Amino acid sequence: MSTVAKEYKATIKPKYGTRHHNRCPLCGRARGYLRDFNMCRICFRNLASKGQIPGVVKSSW
Repeated sequence: MSTVAKEYKATIKPKYGTRHHNRCPLCGRARGYLRDFNMCRICFRNLASKGQIPGVVKSSW
């Protein structure tokens, strides 16, 4: 679980661009971030399994 301070700090524009760190807008997680979907892997999996992300289908073979 992320802290409120870290989530707030992520919203402020850093002095240098390399200091920017992506966070999941749903849960605030900093690791496992998927740029294509703008969320962490855990939130992505939950929403994809519910069918709430268009174009994403669970693979089966």
